[in-house]
Amino acid sequence: MTDQAAPPGTAAEPATKPADDLWATIDDLWTWLDTDQPIGGKEGVLLRMLKLSEEVGEVAEAVIGATGQNPRKGVTHTWEDVQGELCDVVITALVALRTLTPDTREVFTRHLAGVRERSLGSAAREVRSTR
Repeated sequence: MTDQAAPPGTAAEPATKPADDLWATIDDLWTWLDTDQPIGGKEGVLLRMLKLSEEVGEVAEAVIGATGQNPRKGVTHTWEDVQGELCDVVITALVALRTLTPDTREVFTRHLAGVRERSLGSAAREVRSTR
């Protein structure tokens, strides 16, 4: 055993940063996509929104592949593949939201709070008070 720091990505030092960096990463991805966007304007915005449907389709494909529902293909995916595709949906949705507003974090946080209140109501308040 040595006293050297663990390489990034190991249990001692995760490769990812805290969730606060999520929003900086979304901004970086949005900037990268906007820089290389072949179609701009309203059409570019619409295409960015349609990308979300493409990603959702990839989730469906992965679920079908993980369950072997296509008898011609059999099992072609794992549940880890499904997890990855779901992450792609979330990332794509956040980048699409960033395309509509630079206040992505605030808009999302406010909306999430509304969904939590609407869905969990007093149960959400009880959970917060016991923490």
